[in-house]
Amino acid sequence: MARVFWDSMYRKTSRVIAVAAILAFAGAIHAQDPAASDAAKRKVKARVAAEYPQLARRMGVTGKVKVEVTITTDGKVSNTKIVGGSPVLVSAAVDAVKKWKFEPGPKDTVEIIEFEFRDPAS
Repeated sequence: MARVFWDSMYRKTSRVIAVAAILAFAGAIHAQDPAASDAAKRKVKARVAAEYPQLARRMGVTGKVKVEVTITTDGKVSNTKIVGGSPVLVSAAVDAVKKWKFEPGPKDTVEIIEFEFRDPAS
């Protein structure tokens, strides 16, 4: 009986934390510079899909994550910065985008990459 109570409390607390984190990052998503997404787009040569995290699945967390990436002249991702999204999902997005390869370019470029996470079971 006590275990059922604590499992229920854990789930409720986890959901409250997730919702609070999403709301905290929502302002950052809307505050981004619209000109940043209008920059010259580099073509993706190799794309790696982000894996939906087990913790997010258990908590029922879905949504979008926006990552600002710096792409070097040889097409590799050299730097990432989270622009917005749930903390439960951001590491999966960053891990994936670091493996992406882009077309070479004359100079380093900065772009916003958006990942959408949905529970594949639902």
